[in-house]
Amino acid sequence: MNRTILSTLGAMFFLCAVFAAADAQAASAKVASGVVNVNTASAEQLCLLPGIGQSKARAIVEHRAKQPFTRIEDLQKVKGIGPKLVEKLRPVVVTEGETTAKAAPKKGRRK
Repeated sequence: MNRTILSTLGAMFFLCAVFAAADAQAASAKVASGVVNVNTASAEQLCLLPGIGQSKARAIVEHRAKQPFTRIEDLQKVKGIGPKLVEKLRPVVVTEGETTAKAAPKKGRRK
């Protein structure tokens, strides 16, 4: 291949990596402020948590209906939630008190 094609492919690869990293960072910053009580929050509020989508939010709601969470580590009893995700959630999750989390404003393109 000639150098121009290789250079273009390299630049495209670099840009894809940058955008993927930005998406990952944005996904981990869904909660702008406050905390989420995993024992009382709605599924929609649980989806504000980094790494928690609709299916994990439903699984959390189903689990707490049988057995409330007493410690943050108890989230590991929910399928798909492991120690790494628990550590990511630790700053924004509580098991007692009110849910006070506010969603981070969505960053969109201006027209």
